[in-house]
Amino acid sequence: MSSSTRAAPTDEPRRFECYTPADHSRVSFDDGFWKSWSQTVRTVTIPTQHRRLEEEGFIEVLNFDRPPAALVRPIQPSGLSMQHFFDSDFGKWIEAASYTLKAHPDAGIEAQIDAIVDKLAAGQMADGYIHSWFVRREPDKRWSNLRDLHEMYSMGHLLEGAIAYFEATGKRRFLDVMLRLVDHIIAIFGTEPGKLRGYDAHEEIELALVKLYRITGDPRHLKLASYFVDERGRMPSYFDDEARRRGEDPDDYVFKTYAYSQAHMPVRDQTEVVGHAVRAMYLFCAMADLAREADDPSLKAACDRLFDNLSARQLYVTGGLGPSASNEGFTRAYDLPNETAYAETCAAVALGFWSHRMARIDLDSKFTDMLEKVLFNGALSGIARDGEHYFYENVLESHGQNRRWKWHYCPCCPTNIARLLTSLGQYFYGVKGSEIAVHLYGGNSAEMKVAGQTVRLRQDTGYPWDGDIRLAIGLDGPFRLTLKLRVPGWCRQARLSVNGQAVDIAASLDKGYVALTRDWADGDEIRLTFDMPVERLYAHPAVNEDAARVALQRGPIVYCVEEVDIGTEPQRLRIARDTQFTARFDADLLGGAVILEGEALEVDADDWGGVLYRGAPPVLKSRPIKAIPYHLWANRAAGAMLVWLTEH
Repeated sequence: MSSSTRAAPTDEPRRFECYTPADHSRVSFDDGFWKSWSQTVRTVTIPTQHRRLEEEGFIEVLNFDRPPAALVRPIQPSGLSMQHFFDSDFGKWIEAASYTLKAHPDAGIEAQIDAIVDKLAAGQMADGYIHSWFVRREPDKRWSNLRDLHEMYSMGHLLEGAIAYFEATGKRRFLDVMLRLVDHIIAIFGTEPGKLRGYDAHEEIELALVKLYRITGDPRHLKLASYFVDERGRMPSYFDDEARRRGEDPDDYVFKTYAYSQAHMPVRDQTEVVGHAVRAMYLFCAMADLAREADDPSLKAACDRLFDNLSARQLYVTGGLGPSASNEGFTRAYDLPNETAYAETCAAVALGFWSHRMARIDLDSKFTDMLEKVLFNGALSGIARDGEHYFYENVLESHGQNRRWKWHYCPCCPTNIARLLTSLGQYFYGVKGSEIAVHLYGGNSAEMKVAGQTVRLRQDTGYPWDGDIRLAIGLDGPFRLTLKLRVPGWCRQARLSVNGQAVDIAASLDKGYVALTRDWADGDEIRLTFDMPVERLYAHPAVNEDAARVALQRGPIVYCVEEVDIGTEPQRLRIARDTQFTARFDADLLGGAVILEGEALEVDADDWGGVLYRGAPPVLKSRPIKAIPYHLWANRAAGAMLVWLTEH
């Protein structure tokens, strides 16, 4: 069987016995690091994002009963307007808001969602089609440009929003609107005679359809998701034929190659992560989902290859990805510039989604290590500590030109980081049979159904600021259960005990998870300690930008140096090889964080004498240095920032 051929169903036992995520609404962050973040996103981020949607004219585009107003976002030279995919922002905001509603009902937020749903329902065409741009402005051009106009990408985000709202409230209206749309798509696309053999260049609907299948059980929904994944990259390209039907020369495509959309070859044959970063991550999410639902090892194998390629050759130390602004994505292996890093927030968020999906079908800490890296660094840097300012790009070096904004010309990132943080609880735990996998650490209380029994877990910890974790178990009666606890890849030394009795971690460690199988009783306590020394990280020699440089990390947190803390640009500093850094909790830093303090060498610019070049090397003088968590940078005064410090 070739790698591009779908595996045939068999009667053999399923290969992938997967972990089901915890219900996020049953995981409460009532203490520790995530408590304030969760409260901020719920009470500040969700309300202000809806206000921005109104202020920026997004809500107006859903007034289907009125003539279209002037474009909120103008047409670009490429022929594309951001308004082509405004629907995606409604979908993501509704999804994020729905996650909060499930645990914290709010009549006001619910009314705002219902108002958007009313508008969408009113604009739905008789055949089920709904898309604000095409219904209002170009109904005759529906399904004519899947290569450029994000038609099903927007629909996919609406579908995810509808599913989340239904699961949070039980209201069916939005879901029914989207079910009619999906029926329309099924009637239009496929391999059957008379159907279009197309797919959207911007992946998203594929993973949304798998989510839909999980709540409807309708095999047509899974079949459609599989079709879109299987069809991608088939040659000759559908996009070429589509362009000719529009009277265009396919060679005039602005990105020149369909690798931009991961459509250059069948997905099972791909070995290198290429093209637009967000698109790639959404595709890989769908591939992982389908590997599970269709029990397809060929998709799992492709995901494994691509994950390893990304991890080993194309990933920033922060978990950011996609170095280039020109294609919002990848260039070549080891091309990881710092000051011009694109590293879109959406891409990091989507990498978190993909990593979690991979861990569900293959419990390996390399996937949850990646999820953790993204959460604490490359994704969390995309939202300010106030919960209402953002970054689109996440650079690793700045001379003060990068400032957070309250909204963006293309505001895809705010709602994406919101839906990650409002559903955070599901990423902490997974359940399979009589097993609970503990993926992440942080103060929380959780309740899960395991083999018909209710299990309550409580984590008491200052993680990620310290590595001491107390995990208390609550049960209604004795219960035999396996707990699988992740030992992070960054940890060099860990200690474990159950009810005060030491446990040999190495004896039961498998792919980064230590298994504890026993008859548990109510009140049993696990103590887990991870040593957290300050570590220096060095980049692969092929990462030319980071030659002779060092990054600082403690636990899962990557650090940076900001000008506001040291009074000069950190680019002038040199770190001696024998410099030791001390970790200290600073309660006054943006709600409290562990900072790193030590000594650095600073170039004495006054000694230079005002000349541009000279024959003698610079004079270096000793001075104190302070580093803060990367995710907290650009929350105070404007100024330079640096992750990779020059080592002396």
